Amino acid sequence: MPNTGANASPSRYRWLGLLGSLVLAAGALTSGALPAAATGPALRASGGAGTTLVFAGLTVLTAAWLLLGRAVDAPPADVPPTDIHAARRAARPSGTRWLAVTLGWWAAPLLLLPPLFSRDVYSYLAQGAMVAGGFDVYADGPAVLGGSVAQQVPQVWQHTPAPYGPGFLLLARAAAPLADHPYAGTLLLRLSAVLAVVALAALLPALARALGTDPAGALRLGALNPLVLLHLVAGAHNDAVPLALMLAGLLAATRRRPLLAAVLITLAALVKAPAALALPVAWWIAGRSDDTPGRGRRPRCAVAVLVAAAATTAAVTAAAGTGYGWVGALTTPATAGSWSPSTALGRLAADLLGVAPEGPVGAARLLGAVGAAVALGLLAARVVRRGSEPAAALALAFGALVALGPAFRPWYALWCVVPAAFAARAAGARRAAELACAALAFAVMPDGFGPDRAELVLAAGGLGIGVFAILLMERQITFQERQPVC
Repeated sequence: MPNTGANASPSRYRWLGLLGSLVLAAGALTSGALPAAATGPALRASGGAGTTLVFAGLTVLTAAWLLLGRAVDAPPADVPPTDIHAARRAARPSGTRWLAVTLGWWAAPLLLLPPLFSRDVYSYLAQGAMVAGGFDVYADGPAVLGGSVAQQVPQVWQHTPAPYGPGFLLLARAAAPLADHPYAGTLLLRLSAVLAVVALAALLPALARALGTDPAGALRLGALNPLVLLHLVAGAHNDAVPLALMLAGLLAATRRRPLLAAVLITLAALVKAPAALALPVAWWIAGRSDDTPGRGRRPRCAVAVLVAAAATTAAVTAAAGTGYGWVGALTTPATAGSWSPSTALGRLAADLLGVAPEGPVGAARLLGAVGAAVALGLLAARVVRRGSEPAAALALAFGALVALGPAFRPWYALWCVVPAAFAARAAGARRAAELACAALAFAVMPDGFGPDRAELVLAAGGLGIGVFAILLMERQITFQERQPVC
């Protein structure tokens, strides 16, 4: 990345990111995860120039995000070292408010698009229709519905049960009247995701202030992030809602409200189960903020948290009327064709041994699960024995769960990145998270399917166009900065 961006005005990169988002949106109109009426039974979008536009816009948007971070964090070149911290505060456009407005600018072109980078939102609509129609979503897949609703769902998910808790199914059932109108249904579910992203933009700085980290940095990494824009906003993934609920619960814990924290985090887990990892963290944070010895009220607090979590689970499950089948359906995302590091290792072992992949893949996934459990135990012990920051441990725990789990998708990384945004203190760790997010932004094709050779060529062309545009703009900035002031 050119070095000139460190001294450029952050406003330049706000406009550059908006340009990238607009170009991406234009390409998505023909290459995104369009309804079956526009794609036919294969559900593959036409691609073509749209794929090139998407990757050109994605390149510009991602580069603008990275360069914006450097421009905001870096002091002017002529500032003495002793004045660097003051200069950074003065040079920052308007802190969190300015960054929140930038998030709105970059998200706006994506709000009315068809789904992008995934067809999961169509599965959400089908599951809501199943609940409304009296089907058991934890035993059957969308195929039982038939008709246009099931037609939108890829074949791999046609016969698989829902992997989500009853909290999400209540939300999906509210969208059931629009299940036969996939575009309108997408907009409704995207609305819930966008509202959750707005909540993230408010909660991240608040948590950073409570924990003594940088609020603007937390907002930039946790919300003004290509993965958030691409997968929570454009893709309308249901990860947005539990992430927002989980952060609200952690904020309640920092304010000595463990019962409210338990209710909020349990609601998050009843949408997507991994959020339950935040329950012991909330208990520990709330207990630590009690009286000075810090441990006298923790046992009573633990009982209260467990009771609140159990009561919330029972109430939401009863309201949804779906029963507790979701507990057994948690492994649904791990199909035979799912990719993850552990799965890839198992398939490599099968190839080397010349055997069928089922056994080695199953063994590798089991080893991954054991490794994740060991990592969680070590992180918990580190917090208890050494007083490590529980919020940072939570980010690392999610990282272990995502990296060692049986299935990986780019938006899963947000479960690690979002808590790291307000918990990480080391600049190197934050920079590594930024670079990982930037790389993962390019991991999925616009229609959500794997690429063929022609699409890879189109994507590479778009990437090249985007890089050329960034280099051209950076060169222009350098030229302007070198001109003498008259």
